[in-house]
Amino acid sequence: MIFIAGANGQLGTALRAKYPEAKFADVNSLDLTNRKSVEAFDWSGIKIILNAAAYTNVDGAETEDGRIAAWKVNAEAIKNLSFVMQKYKMDALVHISTDYVFDGRWKSHTEDEPFSPLSVYGASKAAGDLLVSQEEKHYILRTSWVIGEGKNFVRTMLELGKKGVNPSVVSDQIGRLTFTSELVRAIDHLLTTRAPFGTYNVSNSGQPASWADVTREIFTQAGLSNTVTDVSTEDYYKGKEGIAPRPLQSTLDLSKIQAAGFETTDWKDELKKYIQKEQA
Repeated sequence: MIFIAGANGQLGTALRAKYPEAKFADVNSLDLTNRKSVEAFDWSGIKIILNAAAYTNVDGAETEDGRIAAWKVNAEAIKNLSFVMQKYKMDALVHISTDYVFDGRWKSHTEDEPFSPLSVYGASKAAGDLLVSQEEKHYILRTSWVIGEGKNFVRTMLELGKKGVNPSVVSDQIGRLTFTSELVRAIDHLLTTRAPFGTYNVSNSGQPASWADVTREIFTQAGLSNTVTDVSTEDYYKGKEGIAPRPLQSTLDLSKIQAAGFETTDWKDELKKYIQKEQA
C-alpha cells in the first residue's frame, strides 16, 4: 500500500488521482512534525511513502515563525518518516526536493552538485534531502517551478491576462516549468521499473526560459494579446522587505532520469494542454 503525505497540495492532489487506493491523512489526523502523532498513526500495510508535504512559502520562511515552521515540515518531519521507514521495514521513501537547494550559479544543475542554498527555505529542504539520503531505499525527485491544481504561476498570469493587465515579470530567473503530471509519471516510472535508488532531477524538458518568457508563452497559447515587460529580480523586489533570495539559474539536467528510461515531455506542450483544460 502507498501512503501520500501532503495529499492536499498540488502534487498530492495529482498523486491521489493516480493512486486512488492509497492511504493519506490530513494534519488533523497526522502531524508529521510530531513524533508522538507519527508513532500513534496506523502504518500497517503501508510499503511506500510518497512525501509531497512541504513548507513552500519562500518569503514566509524568512520570518521568525516561518523559519521554525519551514524547518519542522521540511526537515524534522523527514526524521520522523525515517523512523517509520525503519520500524516497519518499508520498501521505499519518495521525497520531493527543489532547485532552491542550489544558489543558481550553474546554468544546469546535476544531481551531484553540492548544496548551496541561499534562503531559509532552501536550507531546510537541503537538510531534508540529507536526512532522506540516509535511507537506503529512497528516491529524491529534485524539481522546479511546479504547476498543478491550486494557486500557481500559470493560473495567476491567465487571470491577469483576462483582466487586461500587462505585467512586469522577472526576466533573469531561468528554468523550466514542471507540471505535476510529469512528476507523477516520473514517480510511477521509478517505482514500477524499480530504478536504482537515489536522487533524480525531474522537470519538463524543452528550452529553458525566464519567467517573463513563460508569461509570453502563456498569453500566446491562451490567445491573449497582453504585453510583458522584462524586469530584473533586483528591481522587481526593490523596496520590499522580507524577500528571500532566489536562485537565478534553475534549469535541471535531466540526463539521469532519461537514462533510466523516462521519456520527458516539453513544458510548452504540457502548458498547452493545461491552458486548454483551464479554458474548457
